[in-house]
Amino acid sequence: MRALSRGLSSAPRRPVIVVHGGAWAIPELLTDRSVAGCEAAAAAGWEVLRRGGAALDAVETATRILEDDPAFDAGHGAVLNERGDVELDAIVMDGKSLNSGAVAAIGPVANPVSVARMVMQRTPHCLLVGEGATRFAQQQGVPLLRSSDLVTAEAEPQQ
Repeated sequence: MRALSRGLSSAPRRPVIVVHGGAWAIPELLTDRSVAGCEAAAAAGWEVLRRGGAALDAVETATRILEDDPAFDAGHGAVLNERGDVELDAIVMDGKSLNSGAVAAIGPVANPVSVARMVMQRTPHCLLVGEGATRFAQQQGVPLLRSSDLVTAEAEPQQ
């Protein structure tokens, strides 16, 4: 794919930031906040690139903005599972090396994308799940939050 894309154009490549707010039907109540959150995330990621930062740093920064914004159901704004617990997922991939790291069904952490990056950079694994992912996060010094710290009033009726 890289060889093919290089042959298509001799124009200098410019970085591009694409941010989406998740694959869900955004309630009308959250539309403006979702658009603003995506714009803020894209701007933060772009600023990392503008300062010469790596693409992976830009991705993590942009995703953390979304995870910290309760308009989205990632991190803050999470919804509860059938047991009434918060379980979160995240994945990152380094486009140069094609290494990846992911967490699935991780317990209540504010920024699962950062834990996914730790999986990629600090373990031989590409995916940690459930209690193992949560335990790994704690071992890396990531604080666990209470589920109530992440769930918003808008998200609670989705249980």
